[in-house]
Amino acid sequence: MKLLYCAIYFAVTGTLFFFIGRAVPKTVFKYDHFPFKSFGFENNGKIYTKIGINKWQNKVPDMSKVFKKLMPAKNLCGSVDSKRLMVMILETCEAEVTHFLLCLTGLYCLWIWPGAGGAIVYAVYVLLGNLPFILIQRYNRPRLVKLYLRSTKAAAKE
Repeated sequence: MKLLYCAIYFAVTGTLFFFIGRAVPKTVFKYDHFPFKSFGFENNGKIYTKIGINKWQNKVPDMSKVFKKLMPAKNLCGSVDSKRLMVMILETCEAEVTHFLLCLTGLYCLWIWPGAGGAIVYAVYVLLGNLPFILIQRYNRPRLVKLYLRSTKAAAKE
């Protein structure tokens, strides 16, 4: 029964944070400041290739495919302008914050189910339900920023 309560809690908080994230103005996120700017050890996201993120990132659920009208598409097919790139960059910031906050609020599961059972459920929730998505954002953002800077530089020359 405690597992069910934790699952319901995770579903409710996940849904709530999804809609809160959609409502927050993207202008509050500063992609080139802490905590969104790549840390030195991340080597502009390249460290994540060591865990094969480039091979599995497209196999995890993508909310932009589920809620097509609420979220911009996350692919770079066709021509991409700097405005679209900036939207995508800020989306990575929002997603990272959302999943980080879900990790924090998920700690409530340890109150719902004290002991090893709750700890295991929480660990699975973080390791499978949130951490991969945080890593994906940290992997993709530097690459998008690089494209964005290249795009704005080319537009300035025109």
